[in-house]
Amino acid sequence: MKLMPAGSEAAVLRLSISDLREHALAATFFKPTTLRQAIERLGFVQADPIQAPASAQDLILRHRVNEYHAGDLERQYRRLGIEEDRLYAYGFMPRSTWRLLHPRIERTLNSTEKRVLQIAVAVKRIHPDDLEVLVGRKIVENDWGGKSRESTRALHSLHFGGFLRVAERVGRIRVYEAVPHHERLLDRATRFRQLVLLVASVLAPISETSLAATLGYAAYRAPGLRGLRTFVPKLVGSGDLVSASVDGIRYLWPSNHRVPDAPHRKVRFLAPFDPLVWDRRRFEHLWGWPYRFEAYLPAAKRQLGYYAMPMLWRDDVIGWVHTSHRSGKLIVERGFQKGIPRERAFETEYEAEVARLERFLKRRK
Repeated sequence: MKLMPAGSEAAVLRLSISDLREHALAATFFKPTTLRQAIERLGFVQADPIQAPASAQDLILRHRVNEYHAGDLERQYRRLGIEEDRLYAYGFMPRSTWRLLHPRIERTLNSTEKRVLQIAVAVKRIHPDDLEVLVGRKIVENDWGGKSRESTRALHSLHFGGFLRVAERVGRIRVYEAVPHHERLLDRATRFRQLVLLVASVLAPISETSLAATLGYAAYRAPGLRGLRTFVPKLVGSGDLVSASVDGIRYLWPSNHRVPDAPHRKVRFLAPFDPLVWDRRRFEHLWGWPYRFEAYLPAAKRQLGYYAMPMLWRDDVIGWVHTSHRSGKLIVERGFQKGIPRERAFETEYEAEVARLERFLKRRK
């Protein structure tokens, strides 16, 4: 598959849907490696707390990490040297990604935030419940119109601002510590260039429209990141982003993106937020049907179900699966969008993926 334009670096390639599928698959499904290396390679792993059958981050990593088990990321978090933070969504990332996000707020801290930060510096690790005792239990309105403890809101604000980091989790509750601000900050142009290329790499190949929207999510309520989208045409013009036209849609990816030509013969059950699935526009364009994440919809409005996981077979997403447990046994039920494959190889690979999912769900001893 040809991914680089001949002649001018700014030339627009013309690829087929098949070429685009191959690129998307090869770009995200690299040879499984260690947990640390997989996170570095991905650059960002989206998180979601729903356990159906496991968290989104675990379901994403199981395809890319050798012998990965549900919960490994949380159990190994402290020694991995990674961060929890928000890119275009909330998730896990290497420090190299985290450094590109800050500073992203340009306001002074309020009195509660200053007090919470002083406490965090003094006590080293700060649990939300312990903070409530020190700061008080005042209730305030949160960003979603609901109610939150003022101390919890301050923690979230300081974390978003880069003053605190997640040190560990205790019973799924985030425990924070202060961030020492002694590292040399990158200049704005360098940060923005690297951030745009990072997002384009995580979701490669991504349409120009979707990339602009995703960068908008990254800059939401982050004055220090405003203007990210203006770097896209600059990077296309410089050749740092390669473009290709498929069915009149312009797709982009970093020019240094080298993806191996490797056949994809497996069945894979994908997380709703897997990089291959995340961009719903691209999903429908590549696979020919609309996928929707319906866990937060009323049951009567669901078409695929509470937690439908797209099912990839070879180079096509042909349907979805649901999982449940009955009498301690994993039950996988499947639905097809494009008909049931008749090859015996599909059933063999399907059963192999069910077995892989079962091993993944068993806690590592």
